[in-house]
Amino acid sequence: MDASDRLRYGLARLRRLERREVRDLRAWLEHTGNLIHLSILVFVPLLVATVSYLSEVFAIRAVSFFLFPPLASATYTLFSDPEGRYASPWRFVGGLTTGALVGYATVQVGARVQGVGPAALEVTAVWAGLSVFLAAGATWALDLEEPAAFSTALLVLVTRTTQEAYVVSVFLSSAFVTGVFLLWRRHLFEERARYLYSSIEGGDRVLVPWRGDYPLATAHLGAALTAGQEGSKVVLLGTVAEDAVSEFDVPVDVAGRPLPDGAGGADADATAPADPSGSDSPPAAPEGGTVVSATRLETVADELRHRYGVPTEVVLVSAPGGRATAGTVLDVVDDTNCDLVVTGFETADGGLSRFVGDLFRSETDVLVHRSADGRTAWQDVLVPVRKAGEVAHRMIEFATRLAGEAGRVSVCHCVTTDRERGPASRMLSNLVETVSREVETHIAALPIEQYLARVAPSYDLVVVGSSGNRSRASRLVSRPTFERIEAVECDVAILDRNA
Repeated sequence: MDASDRLRYGLARLRRLERREVRDLRAWLEHTGNLIHLSILVFVPLLVATVSYLSEVFAIRAVSFFLFPPLASATYTLFSDPEGRYASPWRFVGGLTTGALVGYATVQVGARVQGVGPAALEVTAVWAGLSVFLAAGATWALDLEEPAAFSTALLVLVTRTTQEAYVVSVFLSSAFVTGVFLLWRRHLFEERARYLYSSIEGGDRVLVPWRGDYPLATAHLGAALTAGQEGSKVVLLGTVAEDAVSEFDVPVDVAGRPLPDGAGGADADATAPADPSGSDSPPAAPEGGTVVSATRLETVADELRHRYGVPTEVVLVSAPGGRATAGTVLDVVDDTNCDLVVTGFETADGGLSRFVGDLFRSETDVLVHRSADGRTAWQDVLVPVRKAGEVAHRMIEFATRLAGEAGRVSVCHCVTTDRERGPASRMLSNLVETVSREVETHIAALPIEQYLARVAPSYDLVVVGSSGNRSRASRLVSRPTFERIEAVECDVAILDRNA
């Protein structure tokens, strides 16, 4: 390897590292709590520094020092819970300003009682207690309930001759902070799905291998995920046995055998023997592969184009015995520029088949579909989530795409103690806020398999994660969710996030 090759190799490594770091950062920010903490880290010091600078510009340095403690505390409260009870411009500005006005009134009353000027007021426990009492009463009466109002009320007592300037600076500073907060909340926090969640940008180019017990249902699932998405497409991947045909343009029947001359065409599949199992799939090839004719795939492609309005292509590959490996599928993913594989559920020896396992270990996103009865529409979708993150966001996005505007989407989380209900409720609330439709949230004090066994019959589809991001120790303690819900009486989709 010469110097230029080493340089190109090093630059390629740096680009891969940069892409991985950007992806990891985006994934970290997809946790709403992380986004809030980062915003606090940036905006609280920046806003306090800005207020300090403005106070110096307007020559009110003495006042700015007394303003910082309540302003910093209130700003933290504002950004830490951007949709909570205190995240209101009226509560924020009104609470801080009311506290300052109450403190100012206390100074004036105290000065009159003592017969001195405001600057000579002797601040005692009586005046301090009265200031806090009046602040509590005023904020309660006005429905402000701003904790930092107590600070502004007390700090007026020590500003001496600058009470009026202090009250004005509290109002102007809190109004300035509120303006920045509203811009942040409107254009970043509430639009975080648009800017941060890369999960909703993927899944528009779907590869569907014709495999499993209900490949037609799986093809409809893949097409439904892409419907209405800009730049979307579906690629149907069929397998032809190497010893059955020599050229892909030769018509073959559902068993992969060449048709007699003149037997091809749109009606070729009509003479195919029916599958006695009632499945919509053709007979299986050895070792789990499914051999299908090009005519059959083109017919399915036309159906998907008509029903979902999504461009649909057909790709045929040859494989020994009609069995395409995961490596073959991933090669087609690269050739067709797809970003999601939607395939049927397959098992072997009591566990996942090698084909599915290899896809899970790849660098491509995979959605494994276990169909219960071959349905091709899913209006009621349930999404169990273990924790917030990019996988949870993508599962919810997929559920909303499948359910459509008329369907029902529910997101659930299972807890073991009552103390977990509060954090679980906040987590679910943050998750569902990123989609532009109504989403139900449920918290259940049951193991996930028991909860799904109880509620799944009322849904068409359950979307779960593959638990691919769990540690080995965690997997030893508890099996992945999808391995514990074999008896769920509806369709199941297992998402493995790899890209």
